[in-house]
Amino acid sequence: MQDLLAALIAFFLVEPIQREIAETLANSRAPQEVVTSIRGCVTEHGPQIVNRALGDPWWATSSIFGVWVGIAEPAALLAEGAPGCVAALEAAQPYFDAQEGSGV
Repeated sequence: MQDLLAALIAFFLVEPIQREIAETLANSRAPQEVVTSIRGCVTEHGPQIVNRALGDPWWATSSIFGVWVGIAEPAALLAEGAPGCVAALEAAQPYFDAQEGSGV
């Protein structure tokens, strides 16, 4: 049962976070090193996000809902769920800011 829940969390939370961040970085034309760093971080620390979600069902539910309806900031959820990704997110922050400033 635990494996099934982990797979569902990965599908409904980790993958959308990674997809949204990758899309934002692509739209802001971030360097490939930044994109690769974030991708590697999500891959490496994804299990931390899953463990956090398994241990805190409220956080999991609100995060999944927030990502799917667009009210949660994927980068903030990644930093919250996987603190090891903060350095990679800080390196990418100028590109997140550029995307926000573009009105897209």
